[in-house]
Amino acid sequence: MANTQTSLPTHVFTPPADLVGQGRLLANETLAWLAANSLRILIAVAAAALIVAVLLGVKQLAQRLCREHDALIGWRTIIGRVAARTSFWFLVIVAARLVDGYADAPPLLDKTIAFLFTVGLTFQAALWVRELALGFVEHRAGMTDQDHGSLASALGIIRFLVSFTLFSIALVLVLGNLGVNVTGLVAGLGVGGIAIGLAAQGIFKDLFAALSIIFDRPFRKGDSIKWNNISGTIERIGLKTTHIRATTGELVVVSNADLLAKEVYNLAQLNRRRMIEKIALAYRTSDADARLAIDLMRDVVDATEACQLVRVGLMAMDKEGLQYELQFDVMSANYNEVIAKRSEVNLAILRRFREAGIAFADPNGKPQDIPAAPEEPRRPPAPRVKEPAASDTEEAP
Repeated sequence: MANTQTSLPTHVFTPPADLVGQGRLLANETLAWLAANSLRILIAVAAAALIVAVLLGVKQLAQRLCREHDALIGWRTIIGRVAARTSFWFLVIVAARLVDGYADAPPLLDKTIAFLFTVGLTFQAALWVRELALGFVEHRAGMTDQDHGSLASALGIIRFLVSFTLFSIALVLVLGNLGVNVTGLVAGLGVGGIAIGLAAQGIFKDLFAALSIIFDRPFRKGDSIKWNNISGTIERIGLKTTHIRATTGELVVVSNADLLAKEVYNLAQLNRRRMIEKIALAYRTSDADARLAIDLMRDVVDATEACQLVRVGLMAMDKEGLQYELQFDVMSANYNEVIAKRSEVNLAILRRFREAGIAFADPNGKPQDIPAAPEEPRRPPAPRVKEPAASDTEEAP
């Protein structure tokens, strides 16, 4: 009866002691098998070719469907990459393993096909898992398929670490299946990993910080941030450092670990920005004009597009003048538009004050004396009435 079992063998494959003798035995068994089962072998080969063709068609279909993706890397693109990493020889081994039982292959040939299938599946699974892991990292980073962007160097070291780990595990599994004692190899890899980690702990610290940026996404390339009294735009996120183009023009290079050690204010996430204007008027401003100034500032903000008044009022009176404070929101995340709206409001306030004749405080910085309350006019003293003498009021004898 033909052997129809297609599952992996449960025994441990042991390398032959006499390779020449085993090779001759395999050749003799194969020739005898070919002579006795020619028709069955032809059917098995045809079936294997059909299986390979079907698997190649599925691979091409997956790649074609996954090319239809958005600008950002999605799961369809990741699946396409996984399909593209499927080796043709692995498909051939899969087909041979599927038809092996039908062709009633000799025991030694059956063991050889099973061993090749096990080795191929182990390393092919490592390739699939690597593409899935790297695709997931790029998906979380929000990177494009055409340009791997600012995290290309970080993804390079991540690719190396993931590949080294996965293929080391695959090699250990294959050697263990061959009957090799891998205890010493595993211990050596562990000690070597610890030594490398201790020697490069600073690099790994920044690398893990880069991974935190990838997965948490506190900011991206092109975002405006404020960090440690520095305001600027993210230009590049690398393996060890992040480049920030400050608003004053210089390039600030910050370690990823130091960058995440302090608060980062992402200004790109704002849908509005609050403006606070302080305006000082002269003390000679009349009471009516002091009230009119508040109404004029309120009207200017209400009439300006994309601006919303928060509050306005006379906040203080000191030696510098009458201190007003105007607060309003600009409903935009674009900082250039915010600056333009702020300038528009200030120019309109300046024009309206000049038209109303409202004077600003002395711009020379000379403190203004707070005028004292006007003194009331002094009244002339009342005339003193002379009291009559006692002798005047007495009657004459």
